[in-house]
Amino acid sequence: MQDNATEVTAAGIARLAGVGRAAVSNWRRRHADFPKPVGGTESSPSFALAEVEAWLRKQGKLAEVPLRERVWQQLAGHPEGPLTALVHTGCVLLLIHERPTVWLDASAGSDARLAAMLPGALDQVLTPRFGGAPGGTVPDGPSRRAVGAVNGPLPVNTGGEGGSVNPTPQTPGVNSAADVTGVNAALTAPAVNSSPTSPPVNTPPAVHTAPTIHDASAAAHPTAVTPQSSGTTQNASTGQAAHAAHAAAATPAASAAAAASSPSVTPATPTPAVPTPTGPQLLPSAPLLRGAAELAAEAGARQTFEFLLGRHLDANPRQYTLTPADLAGLMADLAGPARTVLDPACGTGALLRAVDARPEQELYAQDGAPELAALSALRLALHSRATVRAAAGDTLRADAHPGLRADAVLCHPPFNERNWGHDELAYDPRWEYGFPARTESELAWVQHALARLADGGTAVLLMPPATASRRSGRRIRADLLRRGALRAVVALPVGAAPPYNIPLHLWVLRRPDRAPATPEVLLVDTGRFAGEGRGGPDWAAVREAVLDAWRSFAREGRLAERPGLARSLPVIELLDDDVDLAPARHLPPAAVADGAEQLTQVRERLGATLRLTADLTPPPADPAPPVRWPLTTVGELARGGALVMRTGGNGGHARVPVLTDHDVLAGTAPSGTLPESEEEAVLTEPGDVVVPVLGGGSVARVIDDATGGAALGRNLVLLRPDRTALDPWFLAGFLRGTANNRQASSYASTATRLDVRRLQLPRLPLEEQRRYGARFRALDEFERALRQASRLGEQLVRGMYDGLTDGTVAPD
Repeated sequence: MQDNATEVTAAGIARLAGVGRAAVSNWRRRHADFPKPVGGTESSPSFALAEVEAWLRKQGKLAEVPLRERVWQQLAGHPEGPLTALVHTGCVLLLIHERPTVWLDASAGSDARLAAMLPGALDQVLTPRFGGAPGGTVPDGPSRRAVGAVNGPLPVNTGGEGGSVNPTPQTPGVNSAADVTGVNAALTAPAVNSSPTSPPVNTPPAVHTAPTIHDASAAAHPTAVTPQSSGTTQNASTGQAAHAAHAAAATPAASAAAAASSPSVTPATPTPAVPTPTGPQLLPSAPLLRGAAELAAEAGARQTFEFLLGRHLDANPRQYTLTPADLAGLMADLAGPARTVLDPACGTGALLRAVDARPEQELYAQDGAPELAALSALRLALHSRATVRAAAGDTLRADAHPGLRADAVLCHPPFNERNWGHDELAYDPRWEYGFPARTESELAWVQHALARLADGGTAVLLMPPATASRRSGRRIRADLLRRGALRAVVALPVGAAPPYNIPLHLWVLRRPDRAPATPEVLLVDTGRFAGEGRGGPDWAAVREAVLDAWRSFAREGRLAERPGLARSLPVIELLDDDVDLAPARHLPPAAVADGAEQLTQVRERLGATLRLTADLTPPPADPAPPVRWPLTTVGELARGGALVMRTGGNGGHARVPVLTDHDVLAGTAPSGTLPESEEEAVLTEPGDVVVPVLGGGSVARVIDDATGGAALGRNLVLLRPDRTALDPWFLAGFLRGTANNRQASSYASTATRLDVRRLQLPRLPLEEQRRYGARFRALDEFERALRQASRLGEQLVRGMYDGLTDGTVAPD
């Protein structure tokens, strides 16, 4: 059944029909019967998906909307927003994954019957997997369908390993208890957020109750406890009494003692991260849920959810801060095997998803955005059989897991937060190593992670490099070193994670089970593995270097010097006035022999390249009278079938090398990535001509055998000529003409865009084309040699400067 309420934008129509945005604009102008806008804005209107689909089919432009595209458009156009739609879809996909026969029974019949039966069916899955009372209610308090408002206000955690919501300047009161007047008042996803009748967030709380053990296996392991939820929240004005209660709840034993001394306080069941939606909430989602179930029958429930979540994240890149999968895997490997794992800023769950599965594993998560906490829980539940305990809330102000003692903590916290709770949390017992300054939010997250670790447990946090050297944090850094809590600092290459222009750090910490006799700290610098262009670092090399150094250090307690890469230092050598932990400042340079040998090799390669460049220098140009050829355009050739045009950058399968516009402009190998999706990427073939459409340069690249098979990246147009009518080198050469590019370009205030269809080339016989093509190909080889000589020359000059200044190269 098609959902008539689902809307689609012009970009979505273009994707449905496999055309460009310009074609959709032409259809609107030329066809009076084209569907009228039903929403959106004047500059970005939206249309009813059912009407668009019917019109496209009537015009013969579409036989059938692909199932995955229909499901995505239904999700993106959901009347309550895509996040609500994703949560509803994830709940149903989990039901299909675990109890497919229950879904088949519930889905037989009308949408109204489906919506009425689903809440009961979902309770059978959500309650066992995520805990809490059926229906997402708190037994001893008012009915609530919020996603785990646990003991505190719900401002947004702006970091998060898998995609936490980024703050916007227009949104006041982020992480501000004073500005939050209701549970998630600023959020719009009704299936995730509380109802309008929910009590205000900042009401005075009851005394913290003891954590409840959620199953028999947890009773055997005191570290595996579920946090309490009283249905009310912690207000900063409650002062030291509340902090004392928080301290009492910090350990299971203290919590039990507090509960015993206060008979009026009874343990409460925590509000689940994924409450069961009601029938009225699910009714608008019924067509989407049926489509998602059909897609899951083809691809699987887990793959369907990953596709829809990935598509949403890719469609909203500025709203989320993502942690690359390679980095998440490295962090999980540094933490090692663990039965209980916590991510206190979970985003969409990428870090916990990277953890190796173990029997009876428990995954704990928290995020300030309720919808992200719900999506993270659903994603993890679909990914593994581990017990998932997720909650929503500001982790530093309202910790949802105060009694947890985890084997490992993984965290990509928000960076550079000033409003993290400095004024409210002055007496918090988590600050064992010193009270963080207002500008040191990252050190608050470090101490939170240590407070949630079991003795001997490991925490791995992604940190901005300034945290290793800012003077305001030197006392806390010193105490972390003295007590053996900070075990390693790893400098990552530029481009490892957003912000991509900064070499971020990994901090590896352990909660000391005993004071070390002569503590040392491991320092690793992987900056040498940064990739060229926008391709990111060489993750295989980074992973090998970091894990080998860390495992050797963890086994021996120290690491011999690996010049330019890693070493361990006695803590006493770092305890100066600055306590600067930046690895590059303490690592010796590369070995003299290696450096001199490498420079010799670079010099030899430069000499060979310069000789090749001299051989390839074009001969003197012979003057010739101006020629006026009959001209055609790329657009005319495409309409006549002499070439095929394709546009890249819409996603594709993982692990496919991607040719970016930067690669084309720089003449380098494919170095980019595309969003992982089930869409078919545009793959290049030898003989294709690729043209960048942004930047104003006169560039066209012929794909060779080495580059063939790479996916086409964003802002690139691929031209695939018919070899019986068009020579690729002739085509590429004439497309590079300066006058040709000028007449085909349009100019905005900040960018120049090339309309490839307007580029011109002469109508010449194929043999004449090949004569020109041979000359253009020789020019291309000469240009490549010049670029290689330039790169080698820069490398040699930089190496000589570095060698002379660090003493590894003698001046004579």
